[in-house]
Amino acid sequence: MYDAHAAIERGLSEGILDGSVSFYFGDSEHPEVLEKMGPVQSNKKTNAFNKTDAEACEWAFLGAMKALQARAKQAGANAVINIKSNYRNKEVSDNNRFECGAGTLMAGTAIKGTLAKIR
Repeated sequence: MYDAHAAIERGLSEGILDGSVSFYFGDSEHPEVLEKMGPVQSNKKTNAFNKTDAEACEWAFLGAMKALQARAKQAGANAVINIKSNYRNKEVSDNNRFECGAGTLMAGTAIKGTLAKIR
């Protein structure tokens, strides 16, 4: 399991994520939901060659989060709530961490959540 919040902070500081969509993991508290807009998921893999498992997994995770951000914006949502890891269709809910599989050549992660408009 890897630190989701540290990865998101890196994504924001490096411009991978733009901050227009808020992300809430597991059952963490979030502002009032005005409208749930349906489920969303993303699966991303990345080349793990010459990277540590943590580096490769963070890169795959940021790719998945960028895809969720794009889908949220397209739907008019400003948040993704109840985000869970879904690597190899094994759902894991954690308020701070995500699951990822890393090998010598590839790393991958899968996440899902609910698009929402929040206050």
